[in-house]
Amino acid sequence: MRIISGSHKGRIISPPAGLKLRPTTDMAREGFFNILNNIIDYSDLHVLDLFAGTGSVSYEFASRGAELVHSVEINSKHASFIRNTALKLDMTCMKVFRADARKYVESTSNTYKLIFADPPYDLAWLKDIPSLVFSTDCLGPGGLLILEHPGIYSFNDHEYFSEHRKYGSVNFSFFRSPG
Repeated sequence: MRIISGSHKGRIISPPAGLKLRPTTDMAREGFFNILNNIIDYSDLHVLDLFAGTGSVSYEFASRGAELVHSVEINSKHASFIRNTALKLDMTCMKVFRADARKYVESTSNTYKLIFADPPYDLAWLKDIPSLVFSTDCLGPGGLLILEHPGIYSFNDHEYFSEHRKYGSVNFSFFRSPG
């Protein structure tokens, strides 16, 4: 995987063999960030990357100048890889939490302007992620939640749903917090 833009543009990140992941494809990440480039300012952005996996989305936000990037990953090998890669790249804005995403969202006192969630596609409670986020104070007023999910899900009826984008088999649903 590669970092698409920013201070580390073109940098190749090679996760160690044996990590059981489904990282967001470069094509889907590029399309996703092209949308964000037109609607957010990275310089004061506080980001929460849930189910961070290899950290590809976290590195992209850090490379583009996000002020703060928190990566939440339950798997200790994955979390260690993200932490070590961020250190190697001198991405001081990144902090990795080895934690269950649901418990982190329910207990954090941090507030974010953008939350990105890329859960395992077979996660039993995937459809509940938007409601979980909006039932807490972790997404600030006017904040954006982006959920990556398989095409079998539709969130068009969710109260805070704003748009859906599809890149190949990758789907992104966008939700906007009021305010």
